[in-house]
Amino acid sequence: MSKIHVIHENPEWLPPLARAFDQRGLPWAEWNLSAGSFDLSQPPPEGVFYNRMSASSHTRGHRYSAELTAAVLAWLERFGRRVVNGPRALDLEISKARQYAALEAAGIEVPGTVVVRGEAGDVVEAARKRYGNGPLILKPNRGGKGLGVRLFADPDALAGFLAEVPDDELPADGLWLLQDYIRAARPFITRAEFIGGRFLYAVEVDTSSGFELCPADVCEVPAPSAAVGDAFCPVGEAPAAAKPRFRVLPDGIEANQRERLEAFLAANGVEVAGIEFIRTPEGKVFTYDVNTNTNYNPDAEAAAGLAGTDRSGPGAIATFLGRELALTRRAAA
Repeated sequence: MSKIHVIHENPEWLPPLARAFDQRGLPWAEWNLSAGSFDLSQPPPEGVFYNRMSASSHTRGHRYSAELTAAVLAWLERFGRRVVNGPRALDLEISKARQYAALEAAGIEVPGTVVVRGEAGDVVEAARKRYGNGPLILKPNRGGKGLGVRLFADPDALAGFLAEVPDDELPADGLWLLQDYIRAARPFITRAEFIGGRFLYAVEVDTSSGFELCPADVCEVPAPSAAVGDAFCPVGEAPAAAKPRFRVLPDGIEANQRERLEAFLAANGVEVAGIEFIRTPEGKVFTYDVNTNTNYNPDAEAAAGLAGTDRSGPGAIATFLGRELALTRRAAA
């Protein structure tokens, strides 16, 4: 019997989606690509395949899971299987540089970015050339969850960090990104969630305590400390009062922005994604991340009255994939 197949490498992120499938009586199976093999000459199972491979897979010891997934997706498409978040989505997931090129091609503004491949001295030299003695953001081209995103007061501070950078913060693909420091009007970013290529809701995320932005419960860890002048938060000072880190925005995002982002997703074959952006004090919006393996914060959804409904992230995904499975079955009948 055909079913929904969830491609992933991190079982800890599956339970909310598993509950949503089970509540709707949908047949499904997980396909963990932290390792494995498959026969290219044999047809894949029937059904709908949902790709949830993460750019941060290498941080869990699964350095080549994305590459294995790319091979699997090519195999699935060769046999005409229905794939949600196919090869192009994976390509964007594992490269911020390619994300930015695709966003700009869609008319969506991104922060100024310099890509550097080289030793620490090459990175610092590129930073001095672009930023002089001013602040800058450093991030890995392939990161995920906001891992490795750091603000430096100037290239000298960057040089000090790179002289002793921990191995687990080195970019998996060898590419560093130097990025313009965008100071937001408030110490928050906005993450817009899309399912089936359509806007679902937006969350406001407090970044004052760090920039690891995965909203799943299993990602919530104390933010590391940082030296004065260097920080994990690129959007400003801490808020005056403690608030929930994730909050669903009741009014969503502006219609014209939603339309631009939906058009970008359609042009790139991405059906499930979280897209993050910053708004400056002047009202200018910079989009800086497209996460095609998106998680959802249960507390924020519960506070907004979305938990357990088709308006929750897991509920909306399960409903969408259930419809796609029904269409696939009818086409095969």
